[in-house]
Amino acid sequence: MSESTKDVVMARMMKDVLMNTLSSGKRYDGRALDEFRKIKIQKGVLKTAEGSALAEVGGTKVLAAVKFDVATPFPDRPNEGVLISNAELLCTASPEFESGPPDENSIEFARVVDRAIRSAECVDVKSFFIQEGKVISAFLDLYVLDHTGNYTDAGTMAATAALMDAKVPKVKDAKIIRGDYDRPLAPKALPVSCTFVKVGSQWLLDPVREEELVHESKITIATTAEHVCAIQKSKGAITKDELMELIDISFKKGNEVRDILQG
Repeated sequence: MSESTKDVVMARMMKDVLMNTLSSGKRYDGRALDEFRKIKIQKGVLKTAEGSALAEVGGTKVLAAVKFDVATPFPDRPNEGVLISNAELLCTASPEFESGPPDENSIEFARVVDRAIRSAECVDVKSFFIQEGKVISAFLDLYVLDHTGNYTDAGTMAATAALMDAKVPKVKDAKIIRGDYDRPLAPKALPVSCTFVKVGSQWLLDPVREEELVHESKITIATTAEHVCAIQKSKGAITKDELMELIDISFKKGNEVRDILQG
């Protein structure tokens, strides 16, 4: 039996324990239903990137790095730069992750984070225009270093922090001048995602791996300080009242994380 299969079996054996604990309004690790694990965010952890950050949510760790290059704009947006997000679930982060090309989980992870950033309109891609046929391209790479549950929210935190840390390099003769910077990227908004899973009748923020393995429904809600910028429901059903309640929680918890990001 593989380690990941053992984890699934053990989690299902623990479901009764989780349900009994939830009936008292607490989770088995002692947190409230709407409480994140301890959050730690460090900016500027990589000297070789134009922007970087490491986000830790409990034992889950995600590294984000930003690099800039010169690219050809998309035909339908000739005056706008390009923002591309990629993600990798390192096989050393969890027994369930395998080496090789990106799988559907890493692709979904990158898309959820990318959607939050794009919909928040926190990066002014119009400022990336150089000349006709030439724009700056920003590459945002995410690496899950350690997975104990909910790498999505850790990834959004790392991505936002890396964009806050990023400096746009100078461009001369349509070429990037490495090590010489024009300005800070200075994102206009700070997107933060909140992922919830439903176990029994309770919605839980920031699920650990055991809770992820037994959940019936899952949803990620990304906000800025002003609006909801992305919603991704990946499993199960949710009522309108439940959705509105989770949106309210997402604004509250998102603002708490934004305070950490700006601290």
